[in-house]
Amino acid sequence: MPLDSIEGSLKERGVRLTRQRQILLELIDSSGEHLDAERLYQLAKEKDPKLNRVTVYRTIKMLKAGGLVDELDLMHYGGDQHYYETRLKQEHAHVVCLRCGKVEEFFGEPLQRLRKQIESHFGFQILVARTEVGGYCSHCQTLRAREVEDLRDEPGSRAAARRPAAASRGKSRRAGSPRG
Repeated sequence: MPLDSIEGSLKERGVRLTRQRQILLELIDSSGEHLDAERLYQLAKEKDPKLNRVTVYRTIKMLKAGGLVDELDLMHYGGDQHYYETRLKQEHAHVVCLRCGKVEEFFGEPLQRLRKQIESHFGFQILVARTEVGGYCSHCQTLRAREVEDLRDEPGSRAAARRPAAASRGKSRRAGSPRG
């Protein structure tokens, strides 16, 4: 949802858009990341040193209650933390790497098809849909594969213990030395 729409919605509700609320809204809307309350507080404090945590939590509560901000748990990657983003007009899925915490947003027709399929199958009218997918990003897949290989090669590991003796000896041979 564009920031000016959020501001208009607040005014319709009789909520004054203070300088501090403006700072928080701009940070949530334009940071390019999903911020938790503490990170939001730290960033806002850089812009206004007088801003306090209570203002951050009260503003988040007000924005959530007004349906202007979504609260996300992002697969609980950060424990019990919640993250915030302004409501977007187009639905999207959050794709979360369970190793590094990287979050990508997926927009596309498959989500709309799934929504329609659920509505028709269950006779259900969907008002809110949140989709989160957890897995490993390509970088973390590579790191995991290396770690698994390293564990296999580690002396005393189960994988190394199950290798035939000849295979183990073959690894320690010098190049060009005869087999046997």
